[in-house]
Amino acid sequence: MPIEQPYPEFDEFMEVIGEAGVRISAIDASEGAAGNLSIYVGWAIDPRRKFPIVEMIALPVPVPQLAGGTIIMSGSGRRLREIIHDPARNLGCVTISPDGMTGTLFTAPNKLFVQLSSEFNSHLAIHNDQVEQTGTNFHSVVHAQPRHLTYLSHIPQYRDESYLNRRLLRWQPELIVNLPEGIGMVPFQVPGSAALEEATVASLRLHRIVVWCKHGVVARSDLSIKRAADRVEYAEAAASYEYLDLVNHSAAEGLTPEEVRAICKAFDIKQEIF
Repeated sequence: MPIEQPYPEFDEFMEVIGEAGVRISAIDASEGAAGNLSIYVGWAIDPRRKFPIVEMIALPVPVPQLAGGTIIMSGSGRRLREIIHDPARNLGCVTISPDGMTGTLFTAPNKLFVQLSSEFNSHLAIHNDQVEQTGTNFHSVVHAQPRHLTYLSHIPQYRDESYLNRRLLRWQPELIVNLPEGIGMVPFQVPGSAALEEATVASLRLHRIVVWCKHGVVARSDLSIKRAADRVEYAEAAASYEYLDLVNHSAAEGLTPEEVRAICKAFDIKQEIF
């Protein structure tokens, strides 16, 4: 559902991106400079007060649905936990040209990066597809590398999407409520590649969070980037329970399918996992 006026202020977006970065780091999902964050804003904003350096760039993928909108994104090599301390030095803004092929990049004079994230292509493609599918005027994407969820993706049986979801969403009632479509699974592809981009776009049409096999996760939200970060945290909590159970020789029962279905009935949750 599109965000209605009065729209959030530009500084609010920078603040919540920083808060999301801190939380992703706090749950050990962003070692070093791993991970990246972006939001799409579909109404006119002027970033020049914070980002006075202007240059034209070619976009890595065509994004006609984003024409006239703006992407705010973390720079390559930046630590997500440090964005909050000085957002302008760690973020860049790209206003998408009418042709959807080029953009105007706005950055700060003292920026701490050379270019936007190496996953810029995937972020752009996800935003473009979600705007096309839903008509939203706001969208956010988080890529993180939560430890337990990434580890499980190295185990062959957990790369089966149905198995993954039935094992992970049995640990807390909140999980099926917040992830009713489950967690998508994208087979390993080279980071930053067109193949990874295409597979992620397709999976995020069906899910709000997907695993990049042997690499991490990508989550999305059309409400807030902090909501997307929440989805990473929910999925990682589930994976940490599953890891504990594996270490403890699968001693725990978890919620039974009947108990999960009872929860869904009580909260009117539509799901097809259990």
